[in-house]
Amino acid sequence: MMKMWQDLVMTESGSANKAQVDGLVAKVAGILEGMGGKTRIVEFENAGNALVSEFGDCHNKPFVVFVGHLDTVFSDLGETQRRPFTIKNGTAYGPGVLDMKGGVTIAIHVLQALKSVNYEKYSVKVILAGDEEVGHKFSSFGEFAKAESKGAVYAFNFETGFMDDSIVLARKGCYCFAMEAFGRSAHVGNNPQDGRSAIKELAYKILDIEALTDWSKGLNVGVNVIEGGTVHNAAPAYAKMIIDMRFEDPALLEPMKEKFKEINDKVYIDGVTCKMTPVSTLLPMVRLESSEKLFELVKKVSEEEGFGSPKAISVGGASDSAFTTAVGVPTVCAMGVKGGRNHTVDEFADVESLFMRAKLMIAVMLAL
Repeated sequence: MMKMWQDLVMTESGSANKAQVDGLVAKVAGILEGMGGKTRIVEFENAGNALVSEFGDCHNKPFVVFVGHLDTVFSDLGETQRRPFTIKNGTAYGPGVLDMKGGVTIAIHVLQALKSVNYEKYSVKVILAGDEEVGHKFSSFGEFAKAESKGAVYAFNFETGFMDDSIVLARKGCYCFAMEAFGRSAHVGNNPQDGRSAIKELAYKILDIEALTDWSKGLNVGVNVIEGGTVHNAAPAYAKMIIDMRFEDPALLEPMKEKFKEINDKVYIDGVTCKMTPVSTLLPMVRLESSEKLFELVKKVSEEEGFGSPKAISVGGASDSAFTTAVGVPTVCAMGVKGGRNHTVDEFADVESLFMRAKLMIAVMLAL
């Protein structure tokens, strides 16, 4: 397991580098095919490829879905040379060591263990994305994943695990979009009255947008990136901001888009116009009653095996579990290696949890 974990981490696969992601997808597809999986690669023109590997007859027999992704947020070339896979005092470091190459390693070895005992109760379908970290904004992976998951009896997402053993049953969705303002530049000393500040227009709209946050509905909106202007002595003719909305209820998405459009179209500074451009959309992982029952089984098995008593949580970060719950599949998420500080150079994973989570998942599969 350690060798595979290291190999996966040391194979760069930043979301922005399609060739790298596709290379890793092909490598993992080869591993799964070598284990007997009926494997196919799903190609996308402008995003990392995905793969599906079926163990058993997933068309005529009840099947379980294993979900994950092979891309990371680290797209700078040479990242693995600067920060190679390293273990210090029982903690592993490296690009994607937690998010989520540890989880992929677990999923593969769980399958190997099940095959070694001729497990046949359920077929297993592995679905691994190559563009999860960018919200599938340049691919149709979401629709593909829903179609592949439909009809599954259970789904397990090997996303990053929590150090306190929490397991995720619900995640907020994410809608991200850009808003640009187009004004008119003018020298602020000689003819300031001729300027039309794009920054000032967006400043008003920031307040309008963030006022839409409604914690009681599980809805929070933030303007988290902004840029504009060229020099200090000229009115800014252009400004841009990127907005992130997190939401629990899928029914809120379209009404909120309308509210954003109203804010976009409202004019505060005469002569300034604005334009909205969608960036990405990830639907929420909806908490299902059937997921709660599945969690209770996972909790029982964990306690019986001496791995502790996990708690069920809801979190704000999105994942591909949204696609399995969208088609009604009972799903538990964050079954991967435990750790923290995702998406940063300080990302870490607990080495012992690699083995613990694999043993837990094997026991869960045998108990289903």
